[in-house]
Amino acid sequence: MAELRNTRVELERFKTRVFILQAVVFACFALLLLRLAYLQIVEHDNLLEQAENNRTAVLPTVPPRGTILDRNGIVLASNYSAYTLEITPSKVEDLEATIQQLSEIIDIQPRDRRRFKRLREESKSFDSLPIRTRLSDEEVARFSAQHYRFPGVEIKARLFRQYPYGELASHVIGYIGRINAREKERIEEEDENGNYRGTEYIGKLGVEQSYERELHGTTGVQEVETSAGGRAIRRLSSRPAIPGRNVVLSIDIKLQKLVEDLYGPRRGALVAMDPNTGEVLAFVSKPTFDPNLFVEGIDVESWQMLNESIDKPLLNRALRGTYPPGSTYKPFMALAALTTGKRSASTVINDAGSWTYGGHTFRSHGDHGLGPVDMVRSIVLSSNVYYYSLANELGVDTIHDFMKPLGFGQITGIDLPGEVRGVLPSTEWKRKTYKRPEQQKWYGGETISLGIGQGYNTFTMLQLATATSALANGGHKNTPRVVRATQDPLTHQEQANPAPEPVKLNYNPEHLNVVRNGLIGVTTGGTSTQVFAGAPYTSAGKTGTAQAVTIGQKDKYNASKLAEHQRDHALYMAFAPADAPRIAVAVIVENAGFGAAHAAPIARRVFDYWLLDQYPSPEDIAATQQGQTSRPIGTPRNKADVPLTP
Repeated sequence: MAELRNTRVELERFKTRVFILQAVVFACFALLLLRLAYLQIVEHDNLLEQAENNRTAVLPTVPPRGTILDRNGIVLASNYSAYTLEITPSKVEDLEATIQQLSEIIDIQPRDRRRFKRLREESKSFDSLPIRTRLSDEEVARFSAQHYRFPGVEIKARLFRQYPYGELASHVIGYIGRINAREKERIEEEDENGNYRGTEYIGKLGVEQSYERELHGTTGVQEVETSAGGRAIRRLSSRPAIPGRNVVLSIDIKLQKLVEDLYGPRRGALVAMDPNTGEVLAFVSKPTFDPNLFVEGIDVESWQMLNESIDKPLLNRALRGTYPPGSTYKPFMALAALTTGKRSASTVINDAGSWTYGGHTFRSHGDHGLGPVDMVRSIVLSSNVYYYSLANELGVDTIHDFMKPLGFGQITGIDLPGEVRGVLPSTEWKRKTYKRPEQQKWYGGETISLGIGQGYNTFTMLQLATATSALANGGHKNTPRVVRATQDPLTHQEQANPAPEPVKLNYNPEHLNVVRNGLIGVTTGGTSTQVFAGAPYTSAGKTGTAQAVTIGQKDKYNASKLAEHQRDHALYMAFAPADAPRIAVAVIVENAGFGAAHAAPIARRVFDYWLLDQYPSPEDIAATQQGQTSRPIGTPRNKADVPLTP
């Protein structure tokens, strides 16, 4: 009986265990069914999207960057295709060993390693970074045969920017470079992330930067089906990239080349404008630099050479270099006197060679005077005494208020980034600039030197050219611009670059004629007479010499006793033809001395090019570089017959 009871108990226990097991199995199946229902119904759309993403990939198509052309259609910046060897650091276990092994197959120079190291510091580890660019077909073949040895290393075909004329007009054209962290933040802020997918380069300077939006274009996309290994099998759909628009400059690149050649090794800046439209015809800053150095990332040696040079080739002198205008300021002072009624054109001032204020003697032309001078004669002979006394009569704030609308000490609004204001002094400016009370006070003696373009006055050649243009065209101030149009890269149809309406300065035409007569006198019987001798047109201009360093009251200027960088600057402002101006220029040759000897000859050759289609003879260019010419020498050439060479 005991055995029978035990058997029955065991049987009951077994049944209980089977029931529990069945319940567990049922519960598991129920959970599986619930999970299946959740995945099939609730998560269906999300999982379907993930499945599609595993099967497909969306790849950006980088648009070709637009080209940059001069006003005559000459290409100044373009693209070319080349192979690059690129490494994704996050996919490489031993980066240094990989680079060393790669160097046994492909030539990798120390500068390539340094550039790669810098790019790594500026980029994320999963970015693909170039270790070598512009591979030859032979190098591509050698690597392809050994590709299996280098996970995380790929050869890619990319478009590269090139500047075929090298240093020519580099400050205007600018350059592109790899997008840095700050630029990435700006792209995100402007909600342009989608349009920069796959793009690694962006405009850094000049037109490349200011017209980045037009030049960049619109990024396209390709949806492709991929294998389990991530390799593209076929294209499912696509939206093509829209190429960037071409940008057409107002610059005449052959004129630009001529001016840069005329400067030679000298430093300085020149801005030539159409006074009727504001179009910039030449925008020169010397010395220049080769923008091609920056496209792939400039090497340390080249950067140090450019950045540490005493000549500052990276400084855009036309846009950011500020200088005292010297005597080129006098025509504007004369117009201020007429406009404010402080002096008439017939007012005569005796120039005895110096002028004294508060016990301080201000010199004029050394120790000799010019005698009685009226307004026209004061411009022709460049009387300092006339303008010392005029500045005292006007006062600093009246001078400021008259010069400001002309653009002195102001942002002109040119379509290039990085413009500076310079200094147009006033009593308010001094209060804001200096901290100590004794420095904030304006003293009467500080006004005197403003009349001859010295003292606190510092302006750019762009500002001087803009003001000269307004003087030339009857008192209409145009906004200068270097881009005249954008162009469809396929149809070449141009769209004009809209220009702001000129500002009417409302000068009295009779007052303008007085100043114009003085400027014509400079070129026909004054300081630049020899430079314009024989010219078949009449020009109007003013020479200037501006101090680079202050000379003591009792000291005399002696260039031979000063270091080259301390000598006076040579300046010239002019427009031509005088009766119907088509071109206006502002020129400075740093530390060259007298404006008539060094700056005016450059302006003469610019006018001959623009008005007469003449290109100077080689011997004339060489002599002008040395400051050894006035009027042109040799036989000028037709500008159409002179080839443009890098």
